[in-house]
Amino acid sequence: MRSTFYPFLTNILFGLAMPDLHKSNMKYSISLSFEEIKLPPFQDILVLGKHSAQGKIGLGKSFEFLVPNGFETVEINSGFVEAVFINKRILAKIPADKIISILAPKVFPFVSEGELLKVDFRVMVSYANIEEELL
Repeated sequence: MRSTFYPFLTNILFGLAMPDLHKSNMKYSISLSFEEIKLPPFQDILVLGKHSAQGKIGLGKSFEFLVPNGFETVEINSGFVEAVFINKRILAKIPADKIISILAPKVFPFVSEGELLKVDFRVMVSYANIEEELL
């Protein structure tokens, strides 16, 4: 016993008889958002993986063009990491060697060969128990 629905289903599956979608009331739902970006597209630290397509020299020149004297390059020869670009505003608060000692165990193990990794690195300076003699 053959179903009369079966040939219709076969025709739809193989594109032989497609329903006319233009006759129905088609609606679109669109979500849109945008925000201002700043160049370069990262603000704090960029970790450059070894054998990256961009290369350490190329990225350094690009940053110098976009933000003159804004980033310092720290060469790294460990694992898959070739270099780290650090915003000089951060370096005004904490030295590069301390930053690298933080990144090495927390970030470097997750860097793949050829990868660029953006790191959000916020520094908050605080003082506790400040005592001064009033004159």
